[in-house]
Amino acid sequence: MSASSWLSLLAICALGAMSPGPSLAAVMKSTVQGSRAHGLVTAVSHALGVGIYAFLVTAGIGIIITETPWLFHFITWGGAAYLAWMGFKAITSSSSLVNETQRTNALSIKQAAMDGFMVSFLNPKIIVFFLALFSQFVTPQSTLTTQLLMALLATLCDGIWYCIVASIAGHGRVLPTLKKRAALINRLCGALLILVALRILVM
Repeated sequence: MSASSWLSLLAICALGAMSPGPSLAAVMKSTVQGSRAHGLVTAVSHALGVGIYAFLVTAGIGIIITETPWLFHFITWGGAAYLAWMGFKAITSSSSLVNETQRTNALSIKQAAMDGFMVSFLNPKIIVFFLALFSQFVTPQSTLTTQLLMALLATLCDGIWYCIVASIAGHGRVLPTLKKRAALINRLCGALLILVALRILVM
């Protein structure tokens, strides 16, 4: 591909990653309920889920999922249920923890990783996005290496953006302020996750 095509692909992937939604809510929830490390783990695991779908599309397997209605709907409904569960947990989580150690331990690293991965992996619409996006750049002359680099670019855009979000939110001067408003942030993130889940179910 030409340099301009790569720049266009980069811009679209970056804008897609930056668009607010359940992914942002998940990273913020992990950071506020845990720490910067929790937020970074959620960001990286989320990018892993995005990367898997990106590579499935470049391998041609993504078409199988999108053309198999029962599988597509099964993953979609599973994703909606998981988002709703995350939202409920966020809204009902305790924000009046006794000390900082308890606050950090309120969310395990394993759970932070699971939340990030599942939010992306249980969203088969990511496959639809990549099918539409990559089809604009892949030509009969495109090599497997080029296609894999496209998938890698999308993965890195997602991971880098949410790592930046987690790093800023988890900064030593920012995180204490966010934790003081943990109840409000958790409820806002939880409400967003539940609204997205409901939107998925009624579509």
